[in-house]
Amino acid sequence: MNKIFNKKNGLNLLFVAIFLVLIFVPAAKALMIRGLMEFGLFRPDVVQTETKNTGTVLNGLSGIKFKDAGGREIDLGSLKGKVVFVNFWATWCPPCLAEMPSVHKLYTQFKSDKDVIFILVDADSNFAKAQQYMDRKGYQMPVYIAASSIPDVIFKGSLPTTVVFDKKGRISYQESGAANYASEKFIEFIKKLKASNI
Repeated sequence: MNKIFNKKNGLNLLFVAIFLVLIFVPAAKALMIRGLMEFGLFRPDVVQTETKNTGTVLNGLSGIKFKDAGGREIDLGSLKGKVVFVNFWATWCPPCLAEMPSVHKLYTQFKSDKDVIFILVDADSNFAKAQQYMDRKGYQMPVYIAASSIPDVIFKGSLPTTVVFDKKGRISYQESGAANYASEKFIEFIKKLKASNI
């Protein structure tokens, strides 16, 4: 019996238990990803996207609408002249939960700036569940759902997906997967977009 419960088997059992927790408990996986973000992984690649311009302009995206819990709609085409940060997420998605503290820090930095708009789109279209999550975490970010179809150029279905439009309505940044949006580099990227008239 002692041979079954030796140190090696105990370590293997512990490893399997941790592995299973990471697979089946979204909050545990989110915590692990968030820890990796703190070590510098999952940095948004803004250098590459600053030189890349897809040419997709907000005027061409008029009719792409999002709705908040109060029923108010916002149309992407009406936001020309503003920097628009759109994040598609869900409460069951560990990478979404992992990046949410950094999204909240970015939002807090720009929330009183009328030239920077945040649209956090709950992919499940469940306002109650999304707002419950925001309240539990103490986040004051606005939650929306899609109120129209979303073209693939913006969202292909991977969660999380973040898209940033410049003031001319061009896609300046697009990323699928978790990223640290509270990094100094990304904050500077948003400030540059805000100051740019090109």
